[in-house]
Amino acid sequence: MNPVTETFECPTPLKSYLFKPDSYLPLVIESEGMSLIELWDWLTVNKSWLEQTLLKHGGLLFRGFPLSTPQEFDQFINTIEPTTRPYIEGQSQRTKIYQQIYTSTEYPADQNITLHNELSYTSNPPRRLFFFCQIAPQVGGETPITDCRKVYEKMNLSRRDRFITKKVRYVKTMHNGKGFGKSWQQHFETSDPAKVEQYLQQSDVNFGWKENGTLVTSQVRPSVLQHPESGEMCWFNQADLWHYTNLGAIGDELVRLLGEENLPTNAYYGDGTPIQPEDLSAIRQLFWHEATIFTWHQGDVLLLDNRLTAHGRKAFKGERRILVAMA
Repeated sequence: MNPVTETFECPTPLKSYLFKPDSYLPLVIESEGMSLIELWDWLTVNKSWLEQTLLKHGGLLFRGFPLSTPQEFDQFINTIEPTTRPYIEGQSQRTKIYQQIYTSTEYPADQNITLHNELSYTSNPPRRLFFFCQIAPQVGGETPITDCRKVYEKMNLSRRDRFITKKVRYVKTMHNGKGFGKSWQQHFETSDPAKVEQYLQQSDVNFGWKENGTLVTSQVRPSVLQHPESGEMCWFNQADLWHYTNLGAIGDELVRLLGEENLPTNAYYGDGTPIQPEDLSAIRQLFWHEATIFTWHQGDVLLLDNRLTAHGRKAFKGERRILVAMA
């Protein structure tokens, strides 16, 4: 697979180019002086080109457009993808800003977030992700992106086969309003247990309630995915993000304090056996090694095929406001 030597010519009056000559991710689509009304028209007319190009590159970075508000970001999204979705089952802290637009993960600024495919542990992961840079960070705060086709190809074969055969079991413990991590009310954006149970049953998730109102879920999902349109194989799981070793010494301390069975999130092989920490460390290293890292500019929009491309976050200083929507 070497699509660097071939790309689709961007329809006028916009121009497109590779962010790095040796990498096809992302393709930058740039404007000089296009108004928002002209942008909406261009997006509408060129939907087919955008779909083909996104399928090829895995990520498109729109730069130089006069976007400044969540409402304008929402209009950008709806012009391409009219149906967005809530952040149901998401384990990271977010704040809903407007319609189905959320803040990016509210995680300590001095910490990196390892690369992952959004909600890959759910029964119906989002197809596309939209990121909008409303306020660019002063230092750091990049959103690294990695092609999951490359990760699949470069993964150690015995490790890859082991994950394919055993799959991944995701276990989540959600408190009833007081405790470490998100409550089940925050996870499912409702305080009605019946609605939660209906959702879990429809989503093939095992669950149980504790006497104190804590909800525990467990679901087994594939570790790889064959892209339904291109047929390409992609690494597609969040075992390395969910596993407590992702938190380093803090994860070890949480195990000591809470017990592994009470952690907010953890990952095992599908049969319940432990995943070796060295395997998870190697997966994280491969993601970071293959990542493209670009500096955010205010007004940027990043569109990702969530099945082809993983994303993360670099530590940062100063104010940073990246908004996210899923479609």
